[in-house]
Amino acid sequence: MKEIHPGSRAAWVMAIRPRTLPVSIGPVLVGTAVAHIHGGARIAPAIAAGLGALLLQIGSNFANDVFDFEKGADTKDRIGPPRATQLGLLTPAALKRGMLGVFALAILVGAYLSWVAGPVIIAVGLVSIVAAIAYTGGPWPLGYHGLGDLAVFLFFGLVAVVGTTFVQTGTLPMLAWLSALPVGGLATAILVVNNLRDIETDVAAGKRTLAVRLGRRGARVEWALLVAGAYLLPIVLWLGAGEAPWILLPWVSAPRAIRLFDVIRSNEGGPALNEALAGTAQLGFLFSVLFALGLAA
Repeated sequence: MKEIHPGSRAAWVMAIRPRTLPVSIGPVLVGTAVAHIHGGARIAPAIAAGLGALLLQIGSNFANDVFDFEKGADTKDRIGPPRATQLGLLTPAALKRGMLGVFALAILVGAYLSWVAGPVIIAVGLVSIVAAIAYTGGPWPLGYHGLGDLAVFLFFGLVAVVGTTFVQTGTLPMLAWLSALPVGGLATAILVVNNLRDIETDVAAGKRTLAVRLGRRGARVEWALLVAGAYLLPIVLWLGAGEAPWILLPWVSAPRAIRLFDVIRSNEGGPALNEALAGTAQLGFLFSVLFALGLAA
């Protein structure tokens, strides 16, 4: 790894975690595709929704970086990609200031979306910010009590997809709720790989993730069910809701999902699971792109 100097731009890029950001864009694409069907997509609100999602993701990444370090979950024994606070590249105070700045920008985006779609958007945005901080911060962090998976499913699935549709159409169609299920499931699958990899260090830090509670076998089963459920939903929409066969486009990515599962079930940790983590994030984005195209076709 190229040397990174404390406080440098590269240190902030590390804290942003660019490889995770497509997780925020996928739900916006799917929600916009649903809006296209129900009254027509609107470019400006769609772009604002994408920008807001990115800012919330970056703020959440900053929060996770600093709070996991302060709680002892990120140490020199960390197996996953290095973290800026853990390496001493950014101070906790600096990252907290950065986190607050990013969330302030997200609130400005939310103010525009509130003007477009109503004050409920501000409420949803504030709840999303609180959840992003409470995931690893505060007196009762969600991720440390086995609720991280549920939080990711709700905010990267239901809230992101349905919210994106709402700011463009002012409606909450059933198709948006259904379309959010596979998106949220695949976003949660990313977290499952992360927590599967970190079981030993999380146990040592007292971080009782769902993977810690379920064990390695249970976490692998959870990943498989989340991914299988994601691929089942397009079939349900095709056969049960009368969607056109284009809705099955996400199945083009199924071979990649099968290869990922083979890696996850046959490796205990280390670089292989780091690659599976990145691969699951890429799978989720590819699925969302194909799903959005299938919906809009």
